[in-house]
Parts: sequence; C-alpha cells; structure tokens
Amino acid sequence: MESLSQRLAAVRERIARAAVGARRDPSGILLLAVTKVFPAPIIRDAYALGLRDFGENYVQEFEGKAPELGGLDGARFHLIGHLQSNKSKKASELFQVIQTVDSAKLARRLNEAGSNLDVMLEVKLSEEQAKSGAAPDELPELIGDVRSCPNLRLLGLMTMPPWTEDAEASRPYFRRLRELAERHGLAQLSMGMSHDFEVAIEEGATCIRVGTALFGKRTKL
Repeated sequence: MESLSQRLAAVRERIARAAVGARRDPSGILLLAVTKVFPAPIIRDAYALGLRDFGENYVQEFEGKAPELGGLDGARFHLIGHLQSNKSKKASELFQVIQTVDSAKLARRLNEAGSNLDVMLEVKLSEEQAKSGAAPDELPELIGDVRSCPNLRLLGLMTMPPWTEDAEASRPYFRRLRELAERHGLAQLSMGMSHDFEVAIEEGATCIRVGTALFGKRTKL
C-alpha cells in the first residue's frame, strides 16, 4: 500500500509534467484535496504534508468534522458540492470558498450571512439531469448579481463534465469553460479530477480537485 506522502508526490509529479507540457508554471495550479467521506485525522495528515486546500461535498458531513480541525493555520475549506440556499448560512460559517454558486438567490443568501467568502460560479455544460450549475447564457446576469454582493469575491468558474474513464472525452467541456471565463474576464478555472486533471491543466485549469489519487477509493463512513 502506498502511503499518503507517496501518493501526494506522484500527484505533484503528474501536475508538474502536465504543466511543463502545456508551457505553464506548476505553481499556478492549486491542488485541492477532496476529502469527502474521509475523517478529520486524514485531513490533518494531509495538512502535515503541506496541503492547505481541502474540498468537501456536503455541509452536514463537514459540520461533523470541523470541531476536530482547529489549529490548522492557513487551511482553506472549499465547498464543491451542490448547495441549497437554505444551508447557505451554515456553509458560510464552515467554508472559506464556495465553488458551486449557481443562482442569484444563492449568492444573495451567502452575502446576507455576513461572512467574507471567495466564490466560483458552477456552470452546467452537459445535458445530464443530475448535474447542477448555471447555463452559459445565464452567466452575464449572474456575474453581475455576484459582483453586487459586497461580502462575495468572484474568482472564476467551475464545472463537472459527465463521468467517463476517457480523459480526452472531458476536453471539450474544459475548453468550453476556459472560453467562457475568457469571455467574461474571469481568471480562475476549477476543473479536472484524479483521472483527467492533466487534460484540464492543458486547457487552463487553475484548480484541480483530486481525491482518489491522494486518498484511495472512498468507502462510506
């Protein structure tokens, strides 16, 4: 069994190789460690190895871990799962970054919660019913709505392509997200996971969301 430190080294090597191939600086790519269903001690282990950004999918699940995660100076927790507006206040208390803002209503609720938050807009680029996100043609209005919220700082866009083991099949979705970000003057792109992040880096990802490659297959708590 590989240790976490070995898996982290392997992921960092993959990032560096993909970045060099794309003529990009690896330091411009954030490794977001996806820790959903993994317990707090695993997050502490990852922090001890130098990771500082952690992604969680569920407000309620992370609420249970948070009391065990005090004292992690510089750690930032990102919500990367769908957020219902009625959970926005709790989310604003637990997370520093919300990557899945997809409506003006949710933006207003987060703003009204009073915490300063970094946010990204989730864009739905596939036809899958299960996927969340704003439609591309809704972005201009949504960007304006978010920028009118003084407690929110808009970073960029995120997306989740349809699942496939073929990394190349994700490329059109990553490219489309980059084009949308360029059109709207947004600098950051959250896209790519354990199996396809090299392609995401080639297409301009500034944040890759990596769970399995770091922590192994998930089993429910």
